[in-house]
Amino acid sequence: MRKIGYLGTILCVVVAIALISASSASGQVGTSSDTAKRFIGTWRLVSITSNGQTDPSRGPHPTGMIYYDDTGHMAVQIIPDRARPKYAGSELTPDEAKAAISGYTAYFGTYTIDERARTVTHHRMGNISPGAAVDVVRRYEFAPGDRLVLRPVEGRNELTWERIK
Repeated sequence: MRKIGYLGTILCVVVAIALISASSASGQVGTSSDTAKRFIGTWRLVSITSNGQTDPSRGPHPTGMIYYDDTGHMAVQIIPDRARPKYAGSELTPDEAKAAISGYTAYFGTYTIDERARTVTHHRMGNISPGAAVDVVRRYEFAPGDRLVLRPVEGRNELTWERIK
């Protein structure tokens, strides 16, 4: 198992705290359909491809997790597969900070499922990328091996996730 480093650990903790806070504050009720129940759980990233090829901004083996809970909340983090140099000092330089988050995905919020369109929409409440769209729509497919494939509606990427048991 790969180490995600100090910054990754901090981001995991921040997202977890935010997700717990959002969960207790919003009171949103999750759906109870069979499809919605299939989403619930923790998934690890298997692969990301763009046009069928390794996504160069992520590297050949990015690491990530996505969570869906039964109250309609979700969180995701993806860290690229590339060498992460040690920091020069106890405070990050601007270049070190930029390198640390470049290609990193982290957001949390709620989600809704449109079973007819076979899409899941992530309604982002917090995001490491300021100014990004609040709602992102993904086509979904449940694949053999307890896998979930997500494809952005407006894009050519394919993210394959495997349920953690």
